[in-house]
Amino acid sequence: MNGLVNPGARDGVRGEPTGGRLVLVGNAIVDLVMRVPALPERGGDTVSQDTNLTTGGGFNVLTAARRLGLPTLYAGAHGTGPFGDRVRADLARAGIEMVLDRVAEADTGFCVAFVDDGGERTFATSLGAEARLTEADATAVLAALRPGDMVQISGYGLAYPVNGPILASLVARLPEHTRVCLDPGPLVDQIPQEVLAPVLARCDWVSCNQREGRLLTGLADAHEGAAALAARLGPRTGVLLRADAAGCWLVPPGGEPLHLPGRRVTAVDSNGAGDAHTGAFLAFLGHGLDPIAAAQGANAAAAFAVTRHGPATGPTVDELFDFLDGDPPAALLSAALRR
Repeated sequence: MNGLVNPGARDGVRGEPTGGRLVLVGNAIVDLVMRVPALPERGGDTVSQDTNLTTGGGFNVLTAARRLGLPTLYAGAHGTGPFGDRVRADLARAGIEMVLDRVAEADTGFCVAFVDDGGERTFATSLGAEARLTEADATAVLAALRPGDMVQISGYGLAYPVNGPILASLVARLPEHTRVCLDPGPLVDQIPQEVLAPVLARCDWVSCNQREGRLLTGLADAHEGAAALAARLGPRTGVLLRADAAGCWLVPPGGEPLHLPGRRVTAVDSNGAGDAHTGAFLAFLGHGLDPIAAAQGANAAAAFAVTRHGPATGPTVDELFDFLDGDPPAALLSAALRR
């Protein structure tokens, strides 16, 4: 691996893949995706040009990582009913293992996602079984972990009244060898500080978009926001601030902000682009790439994703190399993914 750094690793090992898995303690739900010319005015209506029912939420992150060769586990709750059945079937089809038993008293929740002609998306979510984690679930997740695993936490779960305190307690009990990544999500300003603060204190990585970065720091500028968030979190935590077509701002643990440009594409659907970026970034970290190469690969994966319709459109290894067509960081990714 020519000295590539195994980023965020607490044991200081360099240039070696972790051999771990991505364990998502989040929410896999069903997305009702409606393509509309534009959002209707208040009290108005609009006719959907196309409607699809897909599994989304944390499923998108897991699928993005799994397609790039990283073993993945869904460690969130799932319900009893047609939506729960759909989620379980799609997880199994994608080769993603499940940790928890189904919740008998409720179905899995769903999200209505409106995608306008500009590719922007707007959401409304109905909570279900995924918002009913228990202490027994947390114990089961801890028992399922292995050395080298990465745990992904979603801000959605932290904002839920039941899940938030349980997840904060779970994160505090994670083994030292377990790396933690938080995606704060659009509800970050609704997460109680007594829940958010201990999770941030344990994070190895925080990956957010510009809006979420602004809510966390009060700064609209991506560079300033990434730097301020990194300063707030301390030298053991890295920051990845996604900036859509502009790529991302990366602050490696203890490092300085670095802008990594995006790739020029014609976007047709940005739904799930952030998830594709996060899943790819974690997959590349899991394969032993350093943070810069991992973020460059994530930029490419997200750019690929927005050229496809649907929320779970991250590339496979072969699709990513075809998309890169020999451009950087193809050589580094090839060394990690095709050895």
